Amino acid sequence: MTARDLARLMGRHGSKVSRIEHGSAAPSEDDIRAWCRHCHAEDRTADIIASLRAVEGMWVEWRRMERNGLRRAQVARLPLYQRTRQFRIYTPNILPGMLQTRAYTAAILAAIARRRGVPDDLDDAVAARMERQQVLFDSRRRFACLVEESALLAGIGGTDVMVGQLGHLISVSALPNVSLGVLPWRPDRDAAWPVEAFYMFDDEQVAVELVSGHLTVTQPREIAMYAQVFTELADAAVYGAAARSRIMAAISVISE
Repeated sequence: MTARDLARLMGRHGSKVSRIEHGSAAPSEDDIRAWCRHCHAEDRTADIIASLRAVEGMWVEWRRMERNGLRRAQVARLPLYQRTRQFRIYTPNILPGMLQTRAYTAAILAAIARRRGVPDDLDDAVAARMERQQVLFDSRRRFACLVEESALLAGIGGTDVMVGQLGHLISVSALPNVSLGVLPWRPDRDAAWPVEAFYMFDDEQVAVELVSGHLTVTQPREIAMYAQVFTELADAAVYGAAARSRIMAAISVISE
């Protein structure tokens, strides 16, 4: 059967079938049902529709998630945080949300709201993130956080906000269930290169925040790749007194 024949049987334009075949357009569930029916593959319909729904759930544009403001995105993840026992977090340019002060969070969310032009619900969004941070003080959970040294000097919110944030970072890094690693800047870093920010929730899923949207990774093979990268980055980081020394040096630079 040609693509043109299939399109005629499905009641679709031939160009749509071609776009679906070449991956430039996504099929609807009705497209899949019709496609399988006319290709005598109705036993595959349920599986393919399930795959479609999984793919659609992987990628969510910020404009869709934040059309009513920023609070929804903060609240939506709370159940995931509450059921996770092992967090592995890597951030190259800002400090992890779990370790942020209220002022630092407010500065970041305000900048996001301006960039994306979303409704102003800043106070509610900040309060939601602060509520989510309560899991940090549950000793049953483990937090392994890695930050690039450049994130310590990002200059978010101004001098007072950054100094307060870095002081808070030192405090929370002393919690017995928190491991904080700083990846030092150096000219000979030939491995464990910086990658996109990602949050690992047990071995269940990985959340990746990009400029235009939010990616959720659930395939075991892909989760294993992120776990491997996290291990490589962790091996290149410094901890304890060495990490605190880097943070104190950043405070000195910012305070000058």
